[in-house]
Amino acid sequence: MKLLKIALVCCGILLFFPLHAQDHQNAVIGFYNLENLFDTINDPNKNDEEFLPDGKNQWNSEKYHIKLKNMAEVVSLIGAEYGGFVVLGVSEIENQSVLEDLIVQEKLAKYKLKVAHHDSPDRRGVDVSFLYNPARFEFISLKAFPLIVPNKPDFISRDQVLMTGVLDKKDTLFIIVNHWPSKSGGEARSAPGRNAAGALSKHICDSIFAYHPNANIIIMGDLNADPIEKSITKELGAIGKIKDLTPQKIYNPMYPMFQDGIGTLAYQDNWNLFDQIMVSYNLVIPNSNNYYKFSNAYVFRKSFMINKSGSFAGYPFRTFAGGSFVGGYSDHLPVYIILQKK
Repeated sequence: MKLLKIALVCCGILLFFPLHAQDHQNAVIGFYNLENLFDTINDPNKNDEEFLPDGKNQWNSEKYHIKLKNMAEVVSLIGAEYGGFVVLGVSEIENQSVLEDLIVQEKLAKYKLKVAHHDSPDRRGVDVSFLYNPARFEFISLKAFPLIVPNKPDFISRDQVLMTGVLDKKDTLFIIVNHWPSKSGGEARSAPGRNAAGALSKHICDSIFAYHPNANIIIMGDLNADPIEKSITKELGAIGKIKDLTPQKIYNPMYPMFQDGIGTLAYQDNWNLFDQIMVSYNLVIPNSNNYYKFSNAYVFRKSFMINKSGSFAGYPFRTFAGGSFVGGYSDHLPVYIILQKK
């Protein structure tokens, strides 16, 4: 009888303290390329013809809702052991509406997430955006920075979007979400776009540092470049080793991960680490005013997100394969960092 009473008390505790209770010792910040999260509605201002019921992909409500459910499944698990993520940057989304549809999915609704969205002028009609937990992150502002490539006046791509907010009423964070130009057309031809993107991210950081010398900056996104490439190491100036880090510089924890063979997407049997999250010096070696500091970076990978068989065994299990709808997740794996209480 005594053991039964103890068991009942424990059950009561679990009822009042659910498994997704927030952990203020840690804060999870992540990024996920959702791979073409389009709705089924024709937008004359978007290049969305592929993702319409009569389009190439025969994109209909059934497929759209499978995609939403699958994305919600993955997103709900990122940082779940810490009560869920605080901020998640996303890319390849058509508009704010698809994110509003995403956050009310069964596995995400309990978190009462909010959307911070900006419409980019991208030719494919896709944007970058943010989801955040308002219980832990106080939104302050959103500002977009257009990407201009020298000697290419007609170049159009996703804007880089800066969100500013306060984490747990303690630390102000400046978070930049990116989706840099792809390698379509070959490395040499496409490199100027990514180099310009790296320079733009550095310009945003320098502008923040001018007013906030000890700023907590987080840079995230699908950079379409590995951590060792010029756009990241030279143009952005990201540092791959903590021992080389100096004030107002950016540390890239994905650099050693890439050297260890870790990736977020696969192409021709090779892994690339295009999806990255970087942090400024003050998050790595924080001043006395900081509540949180950078702890570690990870690629989020579960077995259900990986193909088990066929030509693409071992690759991320995506929505379409070989032109056919296979009902997977994304061609990219998410990444996240943990900020830990000092």
